[in-house]
Amino acid sequence: MTEPQTDLVAAPSARAEHSRFVQRVRRRYEKELPLLPAGLPSRAAMQTLVEALQAQGRSLASALRVARHLVLERLAVFDIEQGAAMHEITEAMTHLAEVSLCLALAAARAEQDLVAGAPRNEAGEVIDFWVLGMGKLGARELNVSSDIDLIYVYEDEGQTDGPRPVSAHEYFAGVAKKLYALIGEVTDDGQVFRVDLALRPNGNSGPAAVSMAMLEEYFLVQGREWERFAWLKSRVVAPLESVQNGRALALRSLVTPFVYRRYLDYGVFEGLRQLHRKIRDEAQRRAVGRPERANDVKLSRGGIREIEFIVQLLQVVRGGHFPEIRTRSTVKALSRLASLGLMKPDTAEKLSECYEFLRRVEHRIQFLDDQQTHCLPSADEDLLWIAHSLGMVCRPEGCELLEQLCEVRETVANEFDALLHDSQAPSPSSGPKGCRSCNGPALPVDAEEFLAKLQPELATAVRRWASQPRVQNLREDSRLRLAKLVGRAAMAVRDEGCSLDAALRFVDWMEPLLRRESYLALLVERPSVQTRLLRLLGLARWPMRYLMQHPGVIDELADNRLLSERFDGPGFLSDLQARHEAWERSGEAHEEALLDTLRRAHHAEVFRTLVRDIEGQITVEQAADELSALADAVLQCTIAWTWARLKQAHRPQPRFAVIAYGKLGGKELGYGGDLDVVFLFDDEDEADKDLVPEVYGAFVRKLITWLTVRTAAGELFDIDTALRPNGNSGMLVTSLASFEKYQTGRGSNTAWTWEHQAITRARFCAGDASLAARFEAVRSHVLTAPRDHAALREEVKAMREKVRAAKPVRAGWYDLKHSAGGMMDAEFALQYLVLAHSGAHPELIPNLGVIALLQRAEAAGLLPAGVGRAAADAYRELRRAQHRARLDEQATTFDEARLDELGLRAQRDAILALWRAVFEAA
Repeated sequence: MTEPQTDLVAAPSARAEHSRFVQRVRRRYEKELPLLPAGLPSRAAMQTLVEALQAQGRSLASALRVARHLVLERLAVFDIEQGAAMHEITEAMTHLAEVSLCLALAAARAEQDLVAGAPRNEAGEVIDFWVLGMGKLGARELNVSSDIDLIYVYEDEGQTDGPRPVSAHEYFAGVAKKLYALIGEVTDDGQVFRVDLALRPNGNSGPAAVSMAMLEEYFLVQGREWERFAWLKSRVVAPLESVQNGRALALRSLVTPFVYRRYLDYGVFEGLRQLHRKIRDEAQRRAVGRPERANDVKLSRGGIREIEFIVQLLQVVRGGHFPEIRTRSTVKALSRLASLGLMKPDTAEKLSECYEFLRRVEHRIQFLDDQQTHCLPSADEDLLWIAHSLGMVCRPEGCELLEQLCEVRETVANEFDALLHDSQAPSPSSGPKGCRSCNGPALPVDAEEFLAKLQPELATAVRRWASQPRVQNLREDSRLRLAKLVGRAAMAVRDEGCSLDAALRFVDWMEPLLRRESYLALLVERPSVQTRLLRLLGLARWPMRYLMQHPGVIDELADNRLLSERFDGPGFLSDLQARHEAWERSGEAHEEALLDTLRRAHHAEVFRTLVRDIEGQITVEQAADELSALADAVLQCTIAWTWARLKQAHRPQPRFAVIAYGKLGGKELGYGGDLDVVFLFDDEDEADKDLVPEVYGAFVRKLITWLTVRTAAGELFDIDTALRPNGNSGMLVTSLASFEKYQTGRGSNTAWTWEHQAITRARFCAGDASLAARFEAVRSHVLTAPRDHAALREEVKAMREKVRAAKPVRAGWYDLKHSAGGMMDAEFALQYLVLAHSGAHPELIPNLGVIALLQRAEAAGLLPAGVGRAAADAYRELRRAQHRARLDEQATTFDEARLDELGLRAQRDAILALWRAVFEAA
């Protein structure tokens, strides 16, 4: 957006007194104006003002109206002459509405109590009544001449306790009527606010006030998609006491699940399209014969409403998973959407600037005559004043205000169309050449005419499930949606170089999702995501299986940062903590929500790594690093969240450590790998020594449950604790002191050699960081302990034979991991070298992985020249081959003849040479 060019012609200063509304207030209420203290009106100042006006003999209705006039006059001065921030003006207007409604409600209830008594429920408690502010009032963004959208809800059914009792419904209908008289009726002093109750259940045909039970039933049975956008901004604005004491929070449990679904809700796009068309059509209808209405800064193309729709759509779609974007404020929501990567930062900033500009213009328009209008005035002197009040110049040859307004509206409209119209099919003239299904009426997925246009193999795959009852019973629009997705896949094969295998995998992936339409709606709304998905499925088979288990992660394909960024552990933890705090703010920080949050976050990051991996953006080693770092971060987060919910917790943070072994310990974790871990604690300063093991035992059981239980969002990890002291017969969690004694051979209960082999790859991965050094000291002590090399060699070889017997490979076949010359031979050879020589060669102590340590062993002279490096390179290539085979769901065991075909004979021979050098040369 370009800045107004005020350097060419200085804009004259504008005064609030140009406003005809301000002129009227100053003339009529000259004596009352001093009652409002100097400065921007606060909530307390407004309440004091109303009381002062009542003290002069005015009724409450009159005092509220006069107070509004005085407050608006003050806001006009601050906005126009003193450059107050837009949020200061809207916040002051919101406070005015809240103060007015609180005072009016108290008066309305008092009057009804005198007539019928107080309404009480079956328990004899007085029934509460809440005024819900919707729209800009709910968002605390009320404009200066706005109406207020309200909904009245009462807590429970019952009846009054007066001499002539009436039902609670009748009582609160009377309260609603009195509220309108106090706030909405036009008197000699005007009105406080125009009141609109059209957003209540069943609209203008519904009762003025509804009970919570009626509201709940309405949400379940009749609530429409567009109402979810309206309720997103809902907030109890009166009485203030119900907000402060938390009683009004009962509404949140009804509203939140109605607005925010527990899945990525792309199905709302069409509902918002329909709502937007109605609003735009209405705006155009009202502008017929009234050309001045074409410049409506709210409802016209590129107006305020389109910015609000952009924000609300993204919030409703994603808010079920990401509570941190749940805010009623449009400006705050833009910032949060950008910080979460759901909107480009420059787009969010641009829309925020546009929103503020349009709102400021809206305020100037409304200050003129205190009219609820959003259209620029037709009078030249008014238009000139608005321009001057915004620091702009209007000249005969051009008006900066109109120029900037056009630019802003075009910016907004383009962003709105990009978001909401992305799913529209291209016109035949712009579609891919050779497309045989772009023209003519849309056909459902089970129509033979549609199937005949597909490639034969694709048609066969689709026909397999298209004739099933679960497809036949879908609505017509759902079957058309399926046809659109299949048609795109066929077109991609025909015209865009997509492989037929990718399209067939896509059809197979769709089959189990036929009744989970939100995921299919995502692809309909985002053709670019389907394009990336087809490419991904064409590169490997395993992504299809992962996507079947976790279909929600396809949403990650919409993020343009997918390939350019790497996993950021601290950032991941920070995001999860922000999400946790958001769940707490919304009152939903229960275990189920947190368990699902962990799983979704983990699945999304695994998928991001998978895409980068398959696209060749990262190496096998980098993929393993990312997956291992992700597991570390998930463990760290789960420790914090679990301990906070442990009833037996005896300190703010646990003195606890997770020690990673195996693939996780070596930072070689693969997709879907389980976690080999050992749990340690160190609470020696705790007074009750008997309590500590019990507390940490309960904690570890809860931690394992959090990590392994399957929820609606899927699973996290399988946990293997067999490497703990005394294996499966030992305690789940061990004190660090006991662990040290066990590993270093002090006492009668000591570790076996195979356990020392395992600790060569062990590392601290999560928990209290102060325990990391102590564990590493124990590990170093174990690795550097003097050993009989010959005896150690025989024990390691015996263990290797034991593992080989447990994983036999057919004669004449080669397994990348288990065969002689496979990866496990390299790992066992290295474990011997580390245990035998770390005392003399401390450079072998750090847990750097097989490849780096083999290179160090050769450099230390522990291996013949070239053997260590060749084995390290061979190990790397075997890992790559194993990784590729698993991604494409191919076997990792094959006959010897394929060694040359796969180019792996030299790698096998290099590892066999390592084995001989370590175990047979002595």
